[in-house]
Amino acid sequence: MMAVDLDGTLLRSDRRLDPADADALREAAAGGVKVILTTARPPRSTRGIYAELGLSTPAIHYNGAMVCDPAAGRVLGHTPLPAAVAAAIVAAARAMDPSILVHIEVTDTLHTDRLDPALSTETSRHFAPDHLGPLDAVLAGDVTKVMLLAEGARLEPVAAMLRARFGGQAAFAMSDGHLLQIMHPAVDKAAALAELAARWGIDPVRVLAIGDAPNDIGMLRWAGMGVAVGNAWPEVKAAARAVGPSNDAQGVAWAVRTFVLQS
Repeated sequence: MMAVDLDGTLLRSDRRLDPADADALREAAAGGVKVILTTARPPRSTRGIYAELGLSTPAIHYNGAMVCDPAAGRVLGHTPLPAAVAAAIVAAARAMDPSILVHIEVTDTLHTDRLDPALSTETSRHFAPDHLGPLDAVLAGDVTKVMLLAEGARLEPVAAMLRARFGGQAAFAMSDGHLLQIMHPAVDKAAALAELAARWGIDPVRVLAIGDAPNDIGMLRWAGMGVAVGNAWPEVKAAARAVGPSNDAQGVAWAVRTFVLQS
């Protein structure tokens, strides 16, 4: 099995697939390797990539909070953040910084009360919110993921406060300096991968994971071979067993051809 992160890993800096990376993944899949896209993105933001690669395997979304079967259009697993925790986190963040942006994903829908073109996610650049207005109604129920957006200097103290206050009640992940992602405390890419591996009887030693950001560290450590692309965060490189070329230099193709197609 192979777990591949998208932004900063499989996708180049221009957010496109490199043909060499795509070909390597297709070749691995044709040889019987289960290629799993593992991303913080929601399903709607990955369908085109999934189709371009011609995959038929499940995909891991929201850092592991949701596992989907894109080919069948089915949700295989969903681990939401309890409503009370989500509401308390949003209230605490806004109390500390009233201008912080709040985006909330529920399954495959986006809810927010304010937009800022200077602060966006890759998904929000291409998909309009499903709801733009007060968040009270959505926070009355469980949510898939809370996202807080602000310039790094403003976001860091908010993130530190939230981790201190809610560390046992939520999982926190960062893949961009301006974006803090908040999920159920059991959520991690590694946990979702472990469930899929167990379903198929695949030992972790037979798993290759490739990533670039702190939300990839868990799966890089869990997999038998964890590879960081050359542009990865320093702590991700430290957690990996190998460091390859960057996402702009066919790092995924290098990892696949080095550790999968040659083995």
